[in-house]
Amino acid sequence: MLTRSGLLFVKGLLVALPAWLASVCGAFAHPHVFVEARSELVFDEKGMLISVHQVWRFDAAFTAFAVQGLDSDGDGVLTHEELQPLAKINVESLKEFDYFTFVTVGKDERPFSDPTQYWLDFSDGRLTLFFDLPLKEAVKVRGGETVLEVFDPDYFVDFAMTKEDPFVLGDAPAGCELKTQLAGPLDSSLAAQLSQLPSTVRDLPPQFQTEASTWSNEAILTCP
Repeated sequence: MLTRSGLLFVKGLLVALPAWLASVCGAFAHPHVFVEARSELVFDEKGMLISVHQVWRFDAAFTAFAVQGLDSDGDGVLTHEELQPLAKINVESLKEFDYFTFVTVGKDERPFSDPTQYWLDFSDGRLTLFFDLPLKEAVKVRGGETVLEVFDPDYFVDFAMTKEDPFVLGDAPAGCELKTQLAGPLDSSLAAQLSQLPSTVRDLPPQFQTEASTWSNEAILTCP
């Protein structure tokens, strides 16, 4: 049986319990969870893109709820072992949302395999999820444009990339260049409308979906 913290993720990543949402952020307001993210494009020895390594740090309010009851030995320290069941639920739930990670090579979006390496770390009152997201097939990136996007199209989760090195390259071929385009602040009118969405709304209503691209964080890779 899942713990209360485990149940937090069963109906989709970060769909918090109504009581928690009401106490932390009120009955309204989109987004409901805030994540500081850093992404690495990982290459093999042949210069093929093979995976995306994600590091996501959750906000303090969400963390405080999620870690309740996880300190099994009561020593006041949350170890990787104590956090691993929650990490597993996190990663399994992410699949429904395409891991909030999208890789496009040319005009083709490339699918991912299920992550096999993942863990949670707890420090300074915040949970951080680490996971490697392998592509189903290694991708040749030379001679074209590869785009990595990290965002929640429904804006239930707000992804803000780290200020320093939000996107990095791991063993990329020589000559590759990386440009970033990060999500900017929402238009005040749009933000006000989103703030009126009830906490029970997980899917963004159609009238807002055309705005989804404005909160996407992008890394654009070109290799000669």
